[in-house]
Amino acid sequence: MKNQLITTIFMIVAPLVSAQEWQPAGDRIMTEWGENLDPNAVWQEYPRPQLQRDDWLNLNGLWDYIILPKREPKPEKFMGQILVPFCVESALSGVGKELLPTDRLWYKREFTLPDSWKSKRVVINFEAVDWSSAIWINGALVGSHQGGYDRFSFDITPYLEEEGAQQIIVSVDDPSSLGEQPRGKQQLNQHGIWYTPVSGIWQTVWLEAVSPTAYIKEVKITPDVDQGEVSIAAMLNEANPSDFTIMVSIVSEGVEIFNHTMSAETEMGFQVSNPRLWSPADPFLYDLSIVLLTQEGKEIDRVNSYFGMRKISLGDVKGAKALFLNNKPLFHYGTLDQGWWPDGLHTPPSDDAMKYDLEITKKMGFNMIRKHIKVEPDRWYYHCDRLGIMVWQDMPSVMVVFPDENGERGSRRLFVGRDQPDPPRRSEETARFEWELRRMMDLHYNAPSIVIWVPFNEGWGQYATCRINDMVKAYDPTRLVNPVSGWSLRSCGDIYDIHSYHTEVTIPPVSTDRASVVGEYGGIGLPVKGHLWNPEMRNWGYQTYQTPEELLQHYKHKFDQIVEMKKSIGVSAAVYTQTTDVEGEVNGLMTYDRKVIKMPVDTLNKMHSVLYEE
Repeated sequence: MKNQLITTIFMIVAPLVSAQEWQPAGDRIMTEWGENLDPNAVWQEYPRPQLQRDDWLNLNGLWDYIILPKREPKPEKFMGQILVPFCVESALSGVGKELLPTDRLWYKREFTLPDSWKSKRVVINFEAVDWSSAIWINGALVGSHQGGYDRFSFDITPYLEEEGAQQIIVSVDDPSSLGEQPRGKQQLNQHGIWYTPVSGIWQTVWLEAVSPTAYIKEVKITPDVDQGEVSIAAMLNEANPSDFTIMVSIVSEGVEIFNHTMSAETEMGFQVSNPRLWSPADPFLYDLSIVLLTQEGKEIDRVNSYFGMRKISLGDVKGAKALFLNNKPLFHYGTLDQGWWPDGLHTPPSDDAMKYDLEITKKMGFNMIRKHIKVEPDRWYYHCDRLGIMVWQDMPSVMVVFPDENGERGSRRLFVGRDQPDPPRRSEETARFEWELRRMMDLHYNAPSIVIWVPFNEGWGQYATCRINDMVKAYDPTRLVNPVSGWSLRSCGDIYDIHSYHTEVTIPPVSTDRASVVGEYGGIGLPVKGHLWNPEMRNWGYQTYQTPEELLQHYKHKFDQIVEMKKSIGVSAAVYTQTTDVEGEVNGLMTYDRKVIKMPVDTLNKMHSVLYEE
């Protein structure tokens, strides 16, 4: 999408700090973006690209913080400053402290609203907080939320003072690896494939001004390539939708191609003549403007968005099922991308840093990313949409960890073995998992880059596999479902997915009703001195070599097997582990600090191009 310029209101609502007053915590390796971070200008980009408004206020920056035992009341004094939106464990937070399940993390800051907002309603948005949070405005409890990966919002208008500074306090609890909430690879006892936990605010916090009468709360955009149309539904806040109408404008390369008025909270299909289809080769995006009008025709809200016309489906190729994009077969070749950073952990040091990973991945000749058991900020998907990178989106896993026999933090985890039936799970945990799963799908439904949902990975927290598959498919029939990637496979879903880290890649069986894929392979390690998370620990890959020449040789050996599988038996996709090193894992195409690319980009691009030949 060619960015539509928005008028951003940004006010400095706290005294600027000098570089000497904020420093990264610890002595771990850092990215160049982290080394050059300005604490006065951290993550200033608009955080919600598919629902943009003009009036907004960024609350990222230095907040006061304190860590207390849970039994302690709301604090009167705070112990220092933390740089939001970096989690408390990260270097870039300036804190670098572990939050135990028995602790509570408190945040505080003040802000001042623009005078032009006095007649408007004010909404506060938290893009993501891990895991359980409560929000106070000027001493009044506004609301609470549980979930580590989804946006939540509160209308704070009733709690605001008429004049002057406003105070916000946030408390956060995180059971981390001793809880049964979706958390991916976070673990208090880090080792092997388990990484440093992420607690507290880890994505942008921001305010927006909306109409006091009504405003657009959510937009759902569904392309239909076969019919040459796009369906659009705009949902309002709590106002009566019959009092309003919606005006929709579709723009292609700066030229309006469609304009229509419709009822609020109804879904309507609009013809897109001769649609230009979104694909990795041509990631074309249509711009979209949605205006909320009173029955008298007065504009009271306007949001800007975008969409891509694309279709993901299964089709037949030589008697086997294959992955199709826009009714044509297309091999999906991507990286396993865990989205971890040595300085920010779950949070990239900047939007440019996040975009760099995607741009390098595309330049290497990958057309897909499997986003591995993590949900990224909205802007990550925006960059995938714009660059033309297909996304297999994992749901963060539930990894149940028990104390060991000495009562210490253990590392035993519950998972389903290859030949074991799905176990029962407590209703409270299943309700939580399924709520967060649906929330992930709702928040990212409009992203054309997301083509496949992956509810489970390798049996981790897996249960009721085929019911969950059917639920996901019914909830979003526009995408394919890979019910479980690797290990504990079941007879349902659109994809049959094996994992293989052997030197000789395991050949998946060919299915007549599902596409066969190698959902993880590779994992070839190359430790690079001076770029290791912890030089004293075991830095490992599934096979580890000591020179770039050896790495490239063995990568090509495995890759050639994928090419042969595509030609001989019709394998539809493969996912290489992984984009970057992560803590003790050194099997990335780049080092953890992104300062060394281990194999020549052009060489990889040329090598990978054979997969896309028809």
